[in-house]
Amino acid sequence: MQTPRNVLTPDALAMLQAIARTGSFAAAARTLGIVPSALTYRVRQMEDALDVLLFDRSTRQAKATEAGLELLGESERMLQDIDTVANRVKRVATGWEPQFTIAVDSIIAKVTVIELVEKFYLLTPPTRVRLRDETLSGTLEALSNGLADLALGVADAMQNAKIQAKTLGDVGFVYAVAPHHPLAGITVPLTDEMMRQHRAVAVADSISRGQGLTVGLLGGQDVFTVATMQDKLDAQLRGLGCGFLPECMAGPFIDTGRLVVKTTSSAQRVVRVNYAWRTSKTGQPGRALQWWLKQLENPGTRTALLERHRGV
Repeated sequence: MQTPRNVLTPDALAMLQAIARTGSFAAAARTLGIVPSALTYRVRQMEDALDVLLFDRSTRQAKATEAGLELLGESERMLQDIDTVANRVKRVATGWEPQFTIAVDSIIAKVTVIELVEKFYLLTPPTRVRLRDETLSGTLEALSNGLADLALGVADAMQNAKIQAKTLGDVGFVYAVAPHHPLAGITVPLTDEMMRQHRAVAVADSISRGQGLTVGLLGGQDVFTVATMQDKLDAQLRGLGCGFLPECMAGPFIDTGRLVVKTTSSAQRVVRVNYAWRTSKTGQPGRALQWWLKQLENPGTRTALLERHRGV
């Protein structure tokens, strides 16, 4: 006995569509250039395999049953999927990656990344894009472990035979608190002891193995840990803690008085932020990676990735 997998071939599904389109087995057979008996035999094979009746044959017109209508709808989708896969395979053979994954650190302006993805899709590439949210060491780890092809926002990018890196820019950090936070009213530079007495807001390192990085925390200090830099900003706006924030993210809230910048006894923090990518085994990058690297050569794009945060 035939199984559904054996009989539901692309040719068979196209036959069903021809019957539904022409309204009869005879007309469909003429359209397909086969004898009516051969068409009837193929349909009966499908009906036997599925154990359903696909067409009502009580009249001269071939009217699809409820089961037949369901299969016709699915057959349209399946045939389109086959065409899509065939086109994708052909285009991948021209140098496009089947999937391109970007690890995006939480210090990066996500709205700019989405705009770049939108621009990339205008090329109608066969490449499927995937974004990974990462933080601190996890951004480089995703790239090093082969989970990403490109990483945006890498703080320490060690170049080797497998990974190349270039600078996005420098990010300055400011120590900021909400106006109602106890530290807001202190007029002298904050010492470590002063800051230690208040809860800090820290972004969790997304590294999957190892201890990860802890930045700006003091021994014995209470810590509220959040997932992203945006979460850290939101927490400090509510007065839930204190700590260093990227000036490009905190700037608008400093200007409107929702955050107060405090001078600390330690030196101002400036972090060099990079983008990094995996090199291919052949040495020739895929077309998707080539496109993204070309965009990142633009100084305006690099600046936007660091400064055009939502709400800025």
